[in-house]
Amino acid sequence: MSQQSAPRPTDLVVFGGTGDLSMRKLLPSLYLLDRDGHLGGETRVVAVSRDGLTDADLRDKAAAAVGGHHAVQVAEPDVLARFLSRLSHVTVDVGGDPSGWSDLADALGGDRDRVFYLAVPPMISGSICRGLSEAGLVTPSSRVVMEKPLGRDLASSREVNDAVGAVFDESQTYRIDHYLGKETVQNLLVLRFANVFLEPLWNSRWIDHVQITAAETVGVGGRRGYYDTSGAMRDMVQNHLLQLLCLTAMEPPATYDREAVRDEKLKVLQSLRPLTGERVAEDAVRGQYVAGTVQGSRVPGYLDEPGGAPTSTAETFVALRAEIANWRWAGVPFYLRTGKRLAHDRSEIVIRFREVPHTIFPGTNTLSGAGSLVIRLQPDEGIHLTMLAKAPGAGALRLRPVPLELSFANTFATRSPEAYERLLMDVLAGDSTLFMRRDEVEAAWRWVDPIIEAWNGQSTTPETYPAGSAGPAGAQRLIGRTGRTWYEEEQPR
Repeated sequence: MSQQSAPRPTDLVVFGGTGDLSMRKLLPSLYLLDRDGHLGGETRVVAVSRDGLTDADLRDKAAAAVGGHHAVQVAEPDVLARFLSRLSHVTVDVGGDPSGWSDLADALGGDRDRVFYLAVPPMISGSICRGLSEAGLVTPSSRVVMEKPLGRDLASSREVNDAVGAVFDESQTYRIDHYLGKETVQNLLVLRFANVFLEPLWNSRWIDHVQITAAETVGVGGRRGYYDTSGAMRDMVQNHLLQLLCLTAMEPPATYDREAVRDEKLKVLQSLRPLTGERVAEDAVRGQYVAGTVQGSRVPGYLDEPGGAPTSTAETFVALRAEIANWRWAGVPFYLRTGKRLAHDRSEIVIRFREVPHTIFPGTNTLSGAGSLVIRLQPDEGIHLTMLAKAPGAGALRLRPVPLELSFANTFATRSPEAYERLLMDVLAGDSTLFMRRDEVEAAWRWVDPIIEAWNGQSTTPETYPAGSAGPAGAQRLIGRTGRTWYEEEQPR
């Protein structure tokens, strides 16, 4: 969570520097960091691609990307000019003409720190790292940033990490998960470990269950080909949702130190009860959207999206019931859920507390939403606690759920940084606390792989759900068989 500028002159070298991720996320985030004074005066950004662009071409594309970003709205001319002056382009054909590596070495001359951001498919990460090493561009102060997916399973993840690890030490390797850069995710650590009143309640004695949801109204769009081979389990559960589970369930670290925090997250992953065999059929639901109406617009089904196989069984929705087999959480189900083309955009963690052991107010235990702590990641980042209170008025005692709200936008009256802003700043400052360690990634794959293998061995296909709905009926059955409901189903319409 470093808020310091990079201490030395730094070059941020982005492989895939003219691609979708760079234009949608990285360059706008870097502009915002520059605007807010978080880029050192000598920081340079070098975009590497096969496109053969001139520096002027790149700057034109970057200006359009920055100006079209929702968090920028209107770029400040002086800041934009300064930011664009930092940008340059180098053409490198990885695995092709080797002269590009010499051109890159010439562009990066001088005594500077180097951060290499691999915004590329993971299968070429090893080739890039070898090229950097052979060109003499890797120094002890260099860092490498890797985007997900880190493989398709445990074996391929190890291959990717071995290839990168042959050049970069683990301490130099930053595996990015943009969910960990969200303001509310970081506030989750503060909420838990800086407020003494919550810790006595944060266990199986007082918590009934936990729900972690990442719902999107968008479909796969131009990523259909990728999604056919990935699916929601690899794309969302293995990284984003399991990382949120770790931060929710981890023990207090001894210090706010990058290794101490990551040690505790690893322990959670190692404590997950395996989902194998018959348990997959019972505790894992997969779905695929069909045509429907999302927020008033008719949209096609997954199989009608361009660029994929006409009979793909890739899941666009996953719901799971997970259990953590340790002292704190034994017996508390964690419900994980993610999907595309759902009714609402919603990313949140819901802590549902147990009912009071004996109520003196008959009928109040069934009031909707009472006893919920909601940590909203998006939209409208904030923390929402629902309590029961007496409704005003004479006569019979009437209780009503009432919210205690913390809206970050309203409370702090300042813009929350984009997730990539924070994570890029941390990379430049050398702070890896919010990045995944290799053993975390492998522990997550170890838990996810048997679920995917069980699905692949089944003759059934994903349960369909109409676009614009709450997902497949199986998700309601999953949580409903114990008398529980998804949080949004309890809210007033």
